[in-house]
Amino acid sequence: MKEPVHIGVGPTVKPDLQHLLHGVALGDQEAFATVYDAVAGSVLGVARAVLRDHAQSEEVAQEVMVEVWRTAPRYRPERGSAINWILTLAHQRAVDRIRSVEAAAARDTKVALLEQQPAYDEVTEQVETRLEHEQVRRCLRTLTAVQKQSVTLAYYRGLTYREVAEALALPLGTVKTRLRDGLIRLRDCLGVTA
Repeated sequence: MKEPVHIGVGPTVKPDLQHLLHGVALGDQEAFATVYDAVAGSVLGVARAVLRDHAQSEEVAQEVMVEVWRTAPRYRPERGSAINWILTLAHQRAVDRIRSVEAAAARDTKVALLEQQPAYDEVTEQVETRLEHEQVRRCLRTLTAVQKQSVTLAYYRGLTYREVAEALALPLGTVKTRLRDGLIRLRDCLGVTA
């Protein structure tokens, strides 16, 4: 059997990544440059396969190579080959990027929806106000005629206790008592706690 013929270039020898990672773990920059040259294409390929976005794939590939430099001491040969360890880092980082982008998009969507909604619902406010007014009218009907007159003059017309007493031709103390009793009955009817 004949040897393969290589035109222009000699046969390529694959570097021993396990040995090189040991050097990287010790801070050997030349070993890292060799690891980078050997695996950068594969790392980019894994990132691109997961992300399908060229720019983000390049960013993730760079992050992975920085992580290889920083975490080379954690590589354990007994747990798998060096290339598998590096490509696993690339896959995990790419998946993390997808999750991050999806979470950011979900946050942006949520914020956009919140900005579209009015601060309050005008129709609901009007309905609640009408219901409250009706409840107050209903409760006013439970008061005696003198209590209702006193409360109406004091709170709907804005008269002082003295002016209410003059308008009804009653002593001031009597008007205060009727107002107090009327307000207590209104409070109980409306279910307001003191």
